[in-house]
Amino acid sequence: MAGEDRIEMSVQDLKRLKVLHEALKHFITQRTAGMMLGLSERQVRRLIRRVREEQDRGVIHRGRGRPSNNRKGEKLKQEVLSLYRQKYEGFGPTLASEKLLELDGIALSDETVRRWLLEAGLWKRSRKRAKHRHWRPRKECFGQMVQLDGSEHEWLEGRGPLLVLMGYIDDATNTVFGRFYDYEGTLPALDSFKRYVKQYGLPLSLYLDKHRTYKSAGTVTVEQQLAGVGQPLSQFERAVEELGVRLIHADSPQAKGRIERLFGVLQDRLIKEMRLKGIKSKEEANTFLERYLPVYNRKFSVVAANVTDAHLKLPHTIDLDRYLCIKTQRTVRNDNTIGHNGLLYQLEGTFSSKHVTVEERVDGSLRIRSARGVSIRYREIVGRPPKAVQSPKRPKTSNVRLPAKDHPWRQSTRRMVVPQITD
Repeated sequence: MAGEDRIEMSVQDLKRLKVLHEALKHFITQRTAGMMLGLSERQVRRLIRRVREEQDRGVIHRGRGRPSNNRKGEKLKQEVLSLYRQKYEGFGPTLASEKLLELDGIALSDETVRRWLLEAGLWKRSRKRAKHRHWRPRKECFGQMVQLDGSEHEWLEGRGPLLVLMGYIDDATNTVFGRFYDYEGTLPALDSFKRYVKQYGLPLSLYLDKHRTYKSAGTVTVEQQLAGVGQPLSQFERAVEELGVRLIHADSPQAKGRIERLFGVLQDRLIKEMRLKGIKSKEEANTFLERYLPVYNRKFSVVAANVTDAHLKLPHTIDLDRYLCIKTQRTVRNDNTIGHNGLLYQLEGTFSSKHVTVEERVDGSLRIRSARGVSIRYREIVGRPPKAVQSPKRPKTSNVRLPAKDHPWRQSTRRMVVPQITD
């Protein structure tokens, strides 16, 4: 049949065949042929013998087109595909191979799992995004710069409420920290940063976007400029700057690509891990995250160029809650009361300041301090005194007199008939 004598060779096979023909014609020695091909003389003699017996086809490896001796059995393949359909649907090949080994005791390479999933139509190849043109090298030290952002996503896949993951990733080592909240706002940002500082210390700088939580949208008026007032700060900006941490605001999502890529990975891996555990609430998710992130960091973190830890470990005498809170200035009334968030508070004691600062802390408690920073005792006034009931006033009578029906003013509105004059 036509095509039976066809020989399909790779470029490497063609190169070998050319050198072997030169050796067969005695233009070069077998030792020289071996040096040119990177083979031993014994291997060259074996190839020359095969070319003499089988012609040019002899240079092709005899295992080409045949199944490998290390090929996995069809029974194992079907078992893996069945497990994937039942438990790991949507898992990537790499994560699926890890879970097969961890939970089912089946050791397979991720390439084998990828090939089987592609053949079964359970996975599709994804095109890689083009790399950003501007590349920024990593920071040298752990804690030199930490990227922060929030990701609102269906982390529980409908089994629970919509959550926001407040995520942190170190620029030098890829060390990850995170916690789930109901929304992305000032209190979640302050609480998550407090937990990060307690675990690692104060970083030198934070790299984040221009979300209204992290950057105030207010502008300075002309009067404020003349008074020397600077750019207004959000509560998170004010708190972090009071702790001496530098804030860097990114102009685009691509600029903080490390945290964006982290969310892409966690929206694949973390979601599926929580699916296997059947997690349905924010509390369960946070408990699982505390166990999951140390394992994740051991697996995916990298070694910094400099072993110095740039985090500042705060002494226990520093009260973080005094910094990481919402501060609002209030004016003291003549009866030593202030209003805040629709409630009335009675201040106890005597003090000369007419302005106080109200601190709303992440745990829900409230602190009131004088202008000198002294804590002031207070109590909430449950009910305001009722206003005095006044007797209803009689409606004022109108002094306007309406004209009579035969008044000339009314008559003027009627149509006047002009008599016709005849000769």
